[in-house]
Amino acid sequence: MAKKTKTLLCVDDEHDILDILSYNLKKEGYTVYTADSGDKGIQLAEKIKPDLVILDVMMPGKDGLEVCKAIRNSMFIKDTHIIFLTAKADEVDEIVGLEFGADDYVTKPFSPRKIVTRVKALFRRVELRKELTDDKKSVIKISGIEINRINYTVRVDGMEVKFLHKEFELLYFLMHRPNMVFSRNNLLHHVWGEDAFFVDRTVDVHVTKIRKKMGRYGNMIETVRGVGYKFTSNGNF
Repeated sequence: MAKKTKTLLCVDDEHDILDILSYNLKKEGYTVYTADSGDKGIQLAEKIKPDLVILDVMMPGKDGLEVCKAIRNSMFIKDTHIIFLTAKADEVDEIVGLEFGADDYVTKPFSPRKIVTRVKALFRRVELRKELTDDKKSVIKISGIEINRINYTVRVDGMEVKFLHKEFELLYFLMHRPNMVFSRNNLLHHVWGEDAFFVDRTVDVHVTKIRKKMGRYGNMIETVRGVGYKFTSNGNF
């Protein structure tokens, strides 16, 4: 049975960039839609439910971060994958982007080949995770934290708490391997993928947010000084 064609949505206020993205991605067999504003992008995303949104950060009106936030808050498209396009490559932009739940980013100016490579790499990671999921526990419960990989939910003392996609993946990875220590580079590799390009602080930012959402169980994610993190199965509450 042939695989379903992936649907992509490109959102950028520069029509030349939209034309370049559309032409090169269609050549690779993807179904591509475009929108030249944040508002149009949100409306179209709700309508077509794309597999991936390629999203410019700096746009007049509703910018890329606002569009990303709207997608993540939507009941129907919250799990859509997102790649940011940005003219700034400094660490602050990277961290902010990741906090909003992006999967990857590409800096402008970019080559069409680079975009195509990143898109293919993202979908490879997605397929690999699906294959690996079959060998993993669907539900893990340690103390008052329960994580469910089937419906992507996290419960703290029985109450559901909203986690962004990467927060969920990071927490699941650690809970699936309790008391094992992982370096920041290992976590970046396993959770974001070897083709993603992020900084060590990315992990720190996500751990801080996860701990806060875990409430009194936040200390179950221990910092191992000079190494990284581990999820301990015997925290103090």
